[in-house]
Amino acid sequence: MTDEPFETAISRRIWESRYRFEHAGKPVDESIEDSWHRVATALAAGEEAGREDRERQYFAVLRDFSFLPGGRILAGAGTSLDVTLFNCFVMGRIEDSMAGICDGLREGTLTMQQGGGVGYDFSTLRPAGTPARRVGSMASGPVSFMRVWDSMCATLVSSAHRRGAMMATLRCDHPDIERFVDAKRDSGQLRNFNLSVLVSDDFMRAVDDDAHWPLLFPAASLGGVEQNPGSEIVARCWSGDREPVPCVVFKTLPARDLWERIMRATYDVAEPGVLFIDRINRLNNLDYCEQISATNPCGEIPLPPYGACNLGSINLSRFVVDPFASGARFDFDAIAATVRVALRMLDRVIDLSRFPLPAQAEQARGTRRVGLGISGLGDALIMLGLHYAEPAARDQAALAMRTIRDTAYLESVELARRDGPFPYFDRDAYLESPGLGELPAMIRRRIREHGIRNSHLTAIAPAGTISLLANNISSGIEPVFDFRYRRRVRDSDGEFRDYVTDDYAWRLWQRMRPGVELPEYFVNAYSLTPMAHLEMQAALQPYVDSAVSKTVNVPAEFGFDAFEDLYRTAYRLGLKGCTTFRPNAVTGSVLGDGDEGLATEAATGCCNLERESG
Repeated sequence: MTDEPFETAISRRIWESRYRFEHAGKPVDESIEDSWHRVATALAAGEEAGREDRERQYFAVLRDFSFLPGGRILAGAGTSLDVTLFNCFVMGRIEDSMAGICDGLREGTLTMQQGGGVGYDFSTLRPAGTPARRVGSMASGPVSFMRVWDSMCATLVSSAHRRGAMMATLRCDHPDIERFVDAKRDSGQLRNFNLSVLVSDDFMRAVDDDAHWPLLFPAASLGGVEQNPGSEIVARCWSGDREPVPCVVFKTLPARDLWERIMRATYDVAEPGVLFIDRINRLNNLDYCEQISATNPCGEIPLPPYGACNLGSINLSRFVVDPFASGARFDFDAIAATVRVALRMLDRVIDLSRFPLPAQAEQARGTRRVGLGISGLGDALIMLGLHYAEPAARDQAALAMRTIRDTAYLESVELARRDGPFPYFDRDAYLESPGLGELPAMIRRRIREHGIRNSHLTAIAPAGTISLLANNISSGIEPVFDFRYRRRVRDSDGEFRDYVTDDYAWRLWQRMRPGVELPEYFVNAYSLTPMAHLEMQAALQPYVDSAVSKTVNVPAEFGFDAFEDLYRTAYRLGLKGCTTFRPNAVTGSVLGDGDEGLATEAATGCCNLERESG
């Protein structure tokens, strides 16, 4: 790396507009080195011994972009600002009353005001057209109340340069599910939300079996079983309930009809996404003490009520030895060394951060969840001479992620030996979680002996903004978007500006092999088949205890039957969710026409810069 950390104008502008600390309109951080020192000093401040050594270690992994902490950490740590260092939160259960709805809206407003994105499960709100007996009127349903949240988000600027991000989920058996599925077909509706359907295993079996599917709602919220005479009653574990409750069946329909409706909406307007919620709960390390029914806005962290995202990414492009050479390889020892430092940094964030709500602080400190993932994978594979769609590329990516997972779990055990396990830790129950069964026996043995400091260790975020900051490496586990294109970014004054953007690996090739034609392993997102995207996600999911944020790019001409099969394949491959983007009239195309022969990136589904809350 040169003495000048920024190789591109957009990277410098991202730092200036999003992460540079200013006070009273004047810069406090004169350079990004000042930002790195600020963060390192703040996170090391709580160390009782060896504080200066820790500070040097923290600065070292930040200074060459080897470790990319979540945007809220980089922007807020070591400042006097009343902000949270957590990127996103899942909010509490929305009680089915006007007071409960207003409380939920207030909590979301306070959270977004401090810079956090929010996720909500709207399944607890009664269906449209059912009586609201206490006031003698009819309920308007969850989608109508989502519009209230949408308006709040549209007017509340969480900082000077970005708007808050929101996720809304709804169960696949809620009576208003069809209205929810079609909500984004209106180009003016719910534009500040990402939408995902909570799809159960029972529903997927009903689709496979061509069975009928009941849409229902808890009887207790409708006045009780006795107030619904003649109605069919079915027991279901509803959102927020660990045990089945009696539910009133509103109607039944062919499961395949509902599935096709979901798929058609996603095919046409890129939403809703799909979350395989039973798998999420079954593989949750804390399945013994929490139930999950929502995620953060980009889906990489399924969370219980008031759970929070504490994110960071290992920049894999910094760990390729001899790039483009026949012997190019990952330095796995260096990856592991960086993971050990990064994990300690994220663990310190939990104690240092402010929280918008006391319940969020209690949940974060009770579980000490962190989400350590990767970015720069697409560039790293190119530097290794590997085509993104090749099995060898997936093998190397999986080996890198396994190294991160195993190292993080072992380091968390070491932290537990020093500081104690996370407060909600129950040794036997924790180790019985199916997700923990995938760990090596040695790590499980160490957890049994010493406990573990953090309930969850890994997640793969989209990391779009921090990847731009790190000289435009490919983001998250995505392939390179394109090698030279025009990218639109919201600036500090709220206006959008376009920047010509060169990919990191492409620039490196131009320096090392000037004038030499690009090899065939230089591939971009829209030159890959949708299945290549899905297979990479599936290769990494086994090493991620939270989830993977991934957008599967689908060409406009891709047939509907093949598109629908992508989601069934995602379920069969063991994924926790699936999000696709196909160019359409509502959200635009992946590439728009630009001048000077350059493509221009358009907003592509849930994980664009303005919606990732980072």
